[in-house]
Amino acid sequence: MTDASSALHAGRRQRELESVWNGDAIDVLVVGGGITGAGIALDAASRGLRVVLVEKHDLAFGTSRWSSKLVHGGLRYLASGQLAIAYESAAERGILMTRTAPHLVRPLPQIVPLYPSQSRTGEAIIRAGLSMGDVLRAIVGTAASVLPRADRISRADVVSAAPTVRRTGLRGGARSWDGQLVDDARLVVAVARTSAKFGASILTGVSASQVDRTSAVLRDEATGETTRVRARVVINAAGVWAAEVDPRISLRPSRGTHLVFDAASFGGLTCSLAVPVPGERTRFVFALPAPLGRVYVGLTDEAAAGPVPDVPVATESEIDFLLDVLATVISPALSRADVIGTFAGLRPLLDSGDGPSSDLSRRHAVLDDGDGPIGIVGGKLTTYRLMAQHATDAAVRAARLSAVGCRTTSIPLVGAATRAVLNEMREPATLVRRYGAEATLVRALAETMSDGMAPIADGIDVCAAELAFSVRYEGARTVADLLDRRTRIGLVEADRVRTVSVAKRVLDDHLDSPAR
Repeated sequence: MTDASSALHAGRRQRELESVWNGDAIDVLVVGGGITGAGIALDAASRGLRVVLVEKHDLAFGTSRWSSKLVHGGLRYLASGQLAIAYESAAERGILMTRTAPHLVRPLPQIVPLYPSQSRTGEAIIRAGLSMGDVLRAIVGTAASVLPRADRISRADVVSAAPTVRRTGLRGGARSWDGQLVDDARLVVAVARTSAKFGASILTGVSASQVDRTSAVLRDEATGETTRVRARVVINAAGVWAAEVDPRISLRPSRGTHLVFDAASFGGLTCSLAVPVPGERTRFVFALPAPLGRVYVGLTDEAAAGPVPDVPVATESEIDFLLDVLATVISPALSRADVIGTFAGLRPLLDSGDGPSSDLSRRHAVLDDGDGPIGIVGGKLTTYRLMAQHATDAAVRAARLSAVGCRTTSIPLVGAATRAVLNEMREPATLVRRYGAEATLVRALAETMSDGMAPIADGIDVCAAELAFSVRYEGARTVADLLDRRTRIGLVEADRVRTVSVAKRVLDDHLDSPAR
């Protein structure tokens, strides 16, 4: 079971809205409910500070739900000489996999297929890079029992893990290991709920405007009611919308696009298939096994100028690019007819002058000129915890807050348990994979429903109790919250259509029901 103090539901939201509207004291006001904002809320609340997080839409509404769902060890950055971010990525990956979220992150083999077109020198460079990744893994203290060492595998092993790989000329593969999230939006929700357990108020459907260093005008998007609230300090964690909160920030968003395929198109892919981009030394396109019987293929890195959309859209050229690169190793080649969905996200990269967006640093930056709100931009999903620590440290210094030091390297997220405990759980594997130790609670909730454990549609391994759990415990307030973020059913429009009616019914039945 779970501690009800972590539950986000309609009753709690209403009580905490009233507290904020009544002017109750706030130490830290966080604007933005993505992974960075949620991470800051947890860091600050666990230090004993009174925290309010406001998000105009829903948790993980923006970039945080559009990633490749990988917890990277920083190999790409190591190859390009960005040693600091490579080290940070490897260290944070280890923390997630062994301490804070072992239930949400699992080891995934990554295989680069080797062909005659890849010279022996090229192969040696790839294997040397993977060996460097192994060294980095060891330096940060992640054991080989958690992430196995890189190795060279046979042609048969490559085909076994990636059955549709082109076999003509295939001479084996280079294999390494990384972490894979069951879902990025689920990580955001888990972090937000853990912060709520420490007393943070997580207010979705509340926008912020006229933001300055110690105050903001908040608007309840459901009722239209507004109020100006004051805090000891405000942190702008709005991601790609950070410049809308504070116009002094200059960003150069970069769009990363993925394609969605039926898993059958890849014949049972069990690895991350890394496909070298022709003409590039350190850039790859990845095919990744995903929940709900899908495979994600990505990603791109294109400049995205202009107004920031709520939901970015893949461009035709990006779709063509991904299909073309994939065709260099997949046989038969996949076409647009095989694509069942797409998704794209915008990276909030700090503008550092001319040049392609792919050259901009992925390292995060804390912005504080002593006048406006403290800003946090850039960074990666993997390093969210460190970003939150740095932003909270800056807030504590700036506002001279009385707080203990950062504790988040050792705070398990809701549902966390060791791999041994998770393996012994009797609940269905799909529930354990998504909810960890809280699978017990989902199963108990199912027993109170007539159709609790039944799939909500043919071929969709999500049950009605999961939707009910999302409403009662995870802050879901709309059908879109359920289908687009608590589950990822909505990535495929045909699946969304088949499940909308069930989502509406569950929402109506449970929206006003408290957690137990």
